[in-house]
Amino acid sequence: MLSPPRTQRVFFFGFEATENASFSSFACVSKMKVFVLAGELSGDKLGGALLAGLHRLLPDLEVRGVGGPLMQAEGVSSLFPMDELSVMGIAEVLPKYLDLKKRLNQTAAAVLEWAPDVLITIDSPDFSLRLAKLVKARSSIKTIHYVAPSVWAWRPKRAEKMAAHIDHVLALLPFEPPLMKAAGMGCDFVGHPIVAEPIATDEEVRIFRQAEAIGDAPMLLVLPGSRRSEVARLSSVFGAAMEPVLAAHPDARIVVPAASAVAGLVKEAAGSWPGKPIVLDPSEGLDPVGRKRAAFRAADVALAASGTVSLELAANRTPMVVAYDMNWLTWQIMSRLAVIDTVTLVNLVSGEKAVPEFLGPACQAQDIGRALLPLLTNASARERQVAAMELTMDRLGRGGEPPGLRAAKAVIRVVDDRAS
Repeated sequence: MLSPPRTQRVFFFGFEATENASFSSFACVSKMKVFVLAGELSGDKLGGALLAGLHRLLPDLEVRGVGGPLMQAEGVSSLFPMDELSVMGIAEVLPKYLDLKKRLNQTAAAVLEWAPDVLITIDSPDFSLRLAKLVKARSSIKTIHYVAPSVWAWRPKRAEKMAAHIDHVLALLPFEPPLMKAAGMGCDFVGHPIVAEPIATDEEVRIFRQAEAIGDAPMLLVLPGSRRSEVARLSSVFGAAMEPVLAAHPDARIVVPAASAVAGLVKEAAGSWPGKPIVLDPSEGLDPVGRKRAAFRAADVALAASGTVSLELAANRTPMVVAYDMNWLTWQIMSRLAVIDTVTLVNLVSGEKAVPEFLGPACQAQDIGRALLPLLTNASARERQVAAMELTMDRLGRGGEPPGLRAAKAVIRVVDDRAS
């Protein structure tokens, strides 16, 4: 007989969530076939950690799917390049609709032919949930979606629609399980992967600053996104936002960590920025991951595109300004459907509007630059952000079991009928 899980109560945004504080009690299977799909770098991270957890728990695990380098390192031979799915925005998707539909049908056919025990789709909801719908229509394969759709932000009825073809959800945020369960799906809060990421040491920071000839100068980290469309749209604004900062701090250095898929585009764009930016290309150097990690901790302040990178900065206690722009049509539609007034995860999870945001039409270089200045010089502004960051990390599961392992245990429970 299974003992009931130990629980703790989490209150957030008016919801009371019951969080599984221990996943130690679950019926154990030894063999499993898992098809996993991720559509972008953040999903590949989640998938890699999840698969590592499953490999740790299951002696006979078979995996197939679509993913990037981290999932491939865990045994996934990607059906096609993951970056073909890295498209965001309504207007941005339209030109690629036929290609995406072809990949959707190809993936569904591969899942149905292999007949895994479970299909796990990770984020990328427009593609992932369509895939789950196709698979459920023709099979009884269990379906798990990793990363709850942000129904608390916009289009709240999405949860009810996805319940028709999703059996279970793995949530990153502590206030999401009640929303998913109310819509008719099982759901576990498994913690956010950021809490398990290593942080650079003081010595690694010193070595980084010395190697890049930064020394004790103020350092700005600039992160214009990991998608080509983001970099193309944001790079000129982000570069111009450096001008008021450099006018006030002429000795400041600008560091731009670039994602592999957009490194060339970032280099080209940053070449016209003021301040001779240092671009960190992951294809260069002996330890690109360690160099990026050190840069996040070494920075005095950051300018970042909206997204999960804000949590990476929060984990490093790096004060930030968030900015984002998109196609006019996409902005008009999304802004009208939104049910929240902030998009930055640090603000959402902490409940404090500590991080300044410049979104859509407000994404203007001079305003962004002026918002960065106090974070370099005003101790109280920095301290307010850091306090919100610390609260965010605690609420996301810092100090607990690694999220990838918690997610793996949840998957096993869902697949193993004996646990239900």
